[in-house]
Amino acid sequence: MKTVYHSAESRGYANHGWLKSHHSFSFANYHNSERNHFGVLRVLNDDYVEGGMGFGRHPHRDMEIISIPLEGDLRHGDNMGNSGIIKRGDIQVMSAGTGIMHSEENATQQPVKFLQIWIIPNKTDVTPRYDQINIEEKSVQNDFQQILSPDADDDGVWIHQDAWFNLAKFDKGFSKEYKINKSGNGVYVFVIKGKAKIGDQILDERDGLGIWDTNTFTLEAQENSEILLMEVPMELPR
Repeated sequence: MKTVYHSAESRGYANHGWLKSHHSFSFANYHNSERNHFGVLRVLNDDYVEGGMGFGRHPHRDMEIISIPLEGDLRHGDNMGNSGIIKRGDIQVMSAGTGIMHSEENATQQPVKFLQIWIIPNKTDVTPRYDQINIEEKSVQNDFQQILSPDADDDGVWIHQDAWFNLAKFDKGFSKEYKINKSGNGVYVFVIKGKAKIGDQILDERDGLGIWDTNTFTLEAQENSEILLMEVPMELPR
């Protein structure tokens, strides 16, 4: 098993006043040649947006974009006619494909915190699409809850990539083995809150650990914890 550890403090950081963003991988003005991506996981941004502020309408192309709100309400709008609010307990996905325009804005005067994740797709020039579901309704304690996969008929949202995302809400002291879904995939583990252990590596809040060249690993909660596991192909599309 191979691993790469990224402490919360080692992430890139941008402070635009209304927006404070931590970057696990190179993004915008933050560039780290050793942290451009983890397999096809291209972006993992931990964003904080002040009340009433947000990202105006802007374009994307040929990228799978996932938003997971952690706190507050985020208003979405796009040129496909989709509009509405995403909040904690939801997950949103967009396949940018041939091109989309969208905006994301804080829908209240209270801060919004959310994770924005970009996955490099296995297909380009697809028809743009949007989906949003509530994942809190199927939330489970002390188990892995699948929230994303390649299969539209499976649990969670789906994307154009052989990727699987799981949320783990573990009580202190609970441990469980994670099994890789597809040979050649790796898993990027991100601690949303709490503290976890994988092998000899302790992960504090907002730490990340990339894991590959293994079929399984065991995740143990050192505190009551919420953890996001992002399984992705390690080989970039040709």
